[in-house]
Amino acid sequence: MKQIPLPITPAPAEGFDHLVVGGNAAAVQHLRALCAGAGVQPPVYLWGEAGTGKTRLLRALVAQRQSEGEQAGWFDAEAPLPWVLDEAWHLVVVDRCETLDAAHQQAAFALFVEAGTAGVQWAAAGRLPPVDLPLRDDLRSRLGWGHVFALQPLAEAETRAALRREADRRGIFLPDEVMDYLLTRFQRDMTNLMGLLDRLDGFALAEHRHITVPLLKKMLAEEDSPA
Repeated sequence: MKQIPLPITPAPAEGFDHLVVGGNAAAVQHLRALCAGAGVQPPVYLWGEAGTGKTRLLRALVAQRQSEGEQAGWFDAEAPLPWVLDEAWHLVVVDRCETLDAAHQQAAFALFVEAGTAGVQWAAAGRLPPVDLPLRDDLRSRLGWGHVFALQPLAEAETRAALRREADRRGIFLPDEVMDYLLTRFQRDMTNLMGLLDRLDGFALAEHRHITVPLLKKMLAEEDSPA
């Protein structure tokens, strides 16, 4: 039985056009070039600390290929085994490579080889550069064989722009004082900040109130209080 592609969790905004690129222009430009009809390119590996946008960029790549009529398979350490290449796929993505256990490493290596034989584009990401990944040697060497990009976190102005863009996409007004509160009291990685914005959006809807600092404080207090 063929493995059904792991559903991709909806991202804040899927395509490359919605990205605040920051210092990652080279990586974004390369991923954009991996479009339908460009032929199979060497594998791509993205690495960087949490919140630098690795998963977001991989999702944008998948969204681009899907908009061009192609299909993709998405895997990570939570994807059930076995991993089997679907003949309809034009792209295979493996995320959070540093978390793969021995069985998933074997599956990823076999999938890498099979994808290469079938002419399927490969892209992957992890928190560490390939040479430092706690993986079996053959998989680690293959992840570092192609194009490797070290992603940089966004600067403060770029982080503000990304939050503003996401708020606008959701149709919500994010006051400057709320933005200041988020950026001065919480970790500035985009994963954490986008998660806070998502929760705040839902809380504001449930409370039937506009987003304000007092509302944010109320949400945080309720999250911290024992059930």
